[in-house]
Amino acid sequence: EMQVRLAEVQRDLDQLETRLAKADAAAKAEAKPRLQALRDQTAKLTQRLEEARNATDSTWNEVKAGFNQGYAELKEGFNTARQWLSDKIAP
Repeated sequence: EMQVRLAEVQRDLDQLETRLAKADAAAKAEAKPRLQALRDQTAKLTQRLEEARNATDSTWNEVKAGFNQGYAELKEGFNTARQWLSDKIAP
């Protein structure tokens, strides 16, 4: 389930970057650090997914909670970036 959720976010980020290609240079420059921050969060979640694969019964709940928290933060950041991009360019 974690892997599927992470893959969905990565797909959504790719789509966001595709939409960004239609933006002007100023919007692209402003979006670059935002998207990089989201990619960095995605990389951290990928690490947490690896931790989940190696989790023991005693560490599973902690690893799962960490992934869920990171995922919620990533989704919030993604939704903010998507709204920002929608405000910058026409759909």
